[in-house]
Amino acid sequence: MKAKDLLIELLKFKSITPKDDGALNYIAMHFVDFEAFFIEKEGIKNLLLTKEFNENGEHLAFCGHIDVVPPGDGWDSDPFKPVEKDGFIYARGAADMKSGLAAFLTAALEAKNFNGSRLSILITSDEEGEAKYGTAEIINFMKEKNLLPDYVVVAEPSCENKLGDSLKIGRRGSINAKLKIKGKQGHAAYPQKAINPIHEIAPALKLLAGFDLDPGDEIFAPSKIVITDIRAGMQTSNVTPNELEMMFNVRNSPQSSLDDVKSYVDKVLEGLNYELELKQSSKPFLTNKDNKIVQKINHSIQKITGIVPEFNTKGGTSDARFFAEHSINVVEFGVCNESIHAANERVSVEDFEKLCLIFKDLIENFD
Repeated sequence: MKAKDLLIELLKFKSITPKDDGALNYIAMHFVDFEAFFIEKEGIKNLLLTKEFNENGEHLAFCGHIDVVPPGDGWDSDPFKPVEKDGFIYARGAADMKSGLAAFLTAALEAKNFNGSRLSILITSDEEGEAKYGTAEIINFMKEKNLLPDYVVVAEPSCENKLGDSLKIGRRGSINAKLKIKGKQGHAAYPQKAINPIHEIAPALKLLAGFDLDPGDEIFAPSKIVITDIRAGMQTSNVTPNELEMMFNVRNSPQSSLDDVKSYVDKVLEGLNYELELKQSSKPFLTNKDNKIVQKINHSIQKITGIVPEFNTKGGTSDARFFAEHSINVVEFGVCNESIHAANERVSVEDFEKLCLIFKDLIENFD
């Protein structure tokens, strides 16, 4: 099957997270020369395809997700009936990330040679959701079978303006915070008899909102406090609130930790009556720019596109973090991300075909 035909077929599956809608079985049917392991937990379906090529060498893997976010409103066509128009294919998941999926599936089938020890493909149906029983479960299964890969490419849509302009070699971590400022409810006409938590925190807001906990570096942006929600009161103008709740997030570089966040907030809020809850949902990681997988895919990108990619750690979290937790070398590369999660999501046919060639070149020259 041609690459574009495979992509169009995958786009027809209504695989809204955490469902695969039968897509994983469909994919497995095309890989008769690979061992197929269906790994299911708590209703989440995952697929591992793996094939041994040589006794010696290194293990290369590709990772992706078949699930997509709900389509929402505002589409010009049915989001699960792909439409090709003006050099683009429109459908939910076209960019995020069935194009990446179809690209490495095609590359794995069409590559004429592979000098590594083993080639594997990991596909989950729960990346856009909680991701609790998705890629992490496949990795646990591989660890039990002594099949952990040496290098992984996650085919998330990484590029920004042109295919090849961005190669993610790491990600920032994510720290979520819930802050509660306690006060004393009262009448707005008698503020001296109350403790207004809004007034209490007001001077501190300028020291929290948008504050950089570190300066960042050439790869990582600064670890910035981003306030995402503030609420208090009873939606009435004559009663001051009893407490205020605020939420914020820090996408942290390796230069700042959860303890650093706590220390800074404690310092800023000294003297106030408050509770602070912090949770690290993912930790920062970085694959060295001189690492083999970085250099190999960098060479393939430049060879096919003529563009030198920027090494960066931009964006939110991805399943790449699960490989980093096992000290597995991982990078992310895929199509442009301008339309991901939006109505009329689309992928350039030319970019998709080049992505197939990049992954194929990587496989064939992985020695």
